[in-house]
Amino acid sequence: MAVPHAVVGVEAGNSETGLLLPDPTTGDVKRPQFGTRFLTDPRQVFQHNAWDNVEWTEEQEASAKKKVSENNQPLPTEKQEEYDNRANEFWNDFYTIHENRFFKDRHWLFTEFPELAPQCSQNHESRLEVKEDGQQDGPDQEEMKEAAAVCHTEGNIPGSSASYRILEVGCGVGNTVFPILKTNNDPGLFVYCCDFSSTAVELVKTNPEYDPERCFAFVHDLSDVEANYPVPDGTLDVIVLIFVLSALHPNKMQASISRLARLLKPGGVMLLRDYGRYDMAQLRFKKGRCLSENFYVRGDGTRVYFFTQDELHEMFAEAGLEKVQNLVDRRLQVNRGKQLTMYRVWIQCKYRKAPAQTQG
Repeated sequence: MAVPHAVVGVEAGNSETGLLLPDPTTGDVKRPQFGTRFLTDPRQVFQHNAWDNVEWTEEQEASAKKKVSENNQPLPTEKQEEYDNRANEFWNDFYTIHENRFFKDRHWLFTEFPELAPQCSQNHESRLEVKEDGQQDGPDQEEMKEAAAVCHTEGNIPGSSASYRILEVGCGVGNTVFPILKTNNDPGLFVYCCDFSSTAVELVKTNPEYDPERCFAFVHDLSDVEANYPVPDGTLDVIVLIFVLSALHPNKMQASISRLARLLKPGGVMLLRDYGRYDMAQLRFKKGRCLSENFYVRGDGTRVYFFTQDELHEMFAEAGLEKVQNLVDRRLQVNRGKQLTMYRVWIQCKYRKAPAQTQG
């Protein structure tokens, strides 16, 4: 369920480096300097299409809050229920109209999220952390044996022999899945992908690059926590959520994240990139589009929520996951032809399932 407003001007995350490094004083993971993409002289704003890490002034923040407050008048309950009940219909209509023409392939994911990069063996190594005593902290031999045992008992499910498994939830037409498959020829990799929209999943399956030996696409409602996934709990290395959690009703988000967390292996990670509070898309909503606080419906009937870092952290923590990364990506995008500036706010998260404890 890739989201319509995810691509405006420059695709989210398409920066010059994108690599993330720990701050030497706090230990928090922060984006490094982008050099020429810092706006140091406001008079030069139209020299590039985008500027990275643009901090807002107090006036901008106050103006954004005022704009959102003015539109904070929820629609009647019966209208909200209609959008909830017809959500599948609206997303199918969206993909029927746009097919695979709306989104760009997200190659930026490989720099933002190295867990998706080529060569699975490197990904396995990246999951190991070095303790103060110099010992590596990661999946031990017992964990690997347990994972192998699970794979052995899975029978004929897709990807049962894979050694590295990725699930993308809300895959849309495959703009994340196909770049992963195209850039990674490791035979141990298997990618699962699902979407709420059966139309989107059909577009993935009919894509010439879809390889059922390496990928399995299926229809799934993320908010239906009773629905089964095609893999057992504790078998996934990576789960990817790109502009999809925001499409759920806020009341269903926590249960959905908790259900996904059960699918991760010990040491597995959940990766998220989604809309941040006061993003340009939120400020553009007119009156009559608010469903509840920070939750809106677009003209095509699809819905979107705008997060804070704390909200996302609380959900992941409640699901039993540990924070690896939780940052705000503020970007100034520029339309040089129309001399317009557009402020984007995205939140990027990486949360890990704790490695299994070894027996003493």
